[in-house]
Amino acid sequence: MHAPHPTPDPAVAATRWLATGSLIALVVLCLAWELALAPVRPGGSWLALKALPLCIPLAGILKNRMYTYRWVSLVIWLYFTEGVVRGWGDKPPSQWLAWGEIALCLLLFTACTLHVRLRQRNAKK
Repeated sequence: MHAPHPTPDPAVAATRWLATGSLIALVVLCLAWELALAPVRPGGSWLALKALPLCIPLAGILKNRMYTYRWVSLVIWLYFTEGVVRGWGDKPPSQWLAWGEIALCLLLFTACTLHVRLRQRNAKK
């Protein structure tokens, strides 16, 4: 006889999808920003490659790996820092995109840390 599966916690599921959505949105923003919306050079720039490191944790987030949530919550501060520097130093529209990057970084950090906390709390039950 199989043990019943525990009822999934809706808060854990919500933080998982919030982390996934904000990570994907950040990748799209980085690419659009540097290739089309406000590239450093006309026609796009190599800064679009900054989106590549964000693609690495995407697989781990989609597979719901706890370790990935933990290290993404640390690495995301590099992108947050870039957003702050460019938010204060660039002119619009790049400045607005930088503020969007900051918001997505904060959203991703919050989702990852809440996800880890909730899963750890549920594991103790």
